[in-house]
Amino acid sequence: MSEQEYNRRLRAVKMANAINKIEDGPISEDARDMSAKWVRGEITGEAMIAALLEKHKRTAVEVRP
Repeated sequence: MSEQEYNRRLRAVKMANAINKIEDGPISEDARDMSAKWVRGEITGEAMIAALLEKHKRTAVEVRP
């Protein structure tokens, strides 16, 4: 991955985190870890989204009464 692509991804993650903070949206440790892996090119964006959706689905099922 080029330095330019790395910096573009890093800016995207920082922007997303800032927007979530403004909106009082929590950022899970899993989301932070996966975002860092995406920035470094260790996982694809699609893999990150799929993993986060699966985690949130499992959490929602566990929380349901």
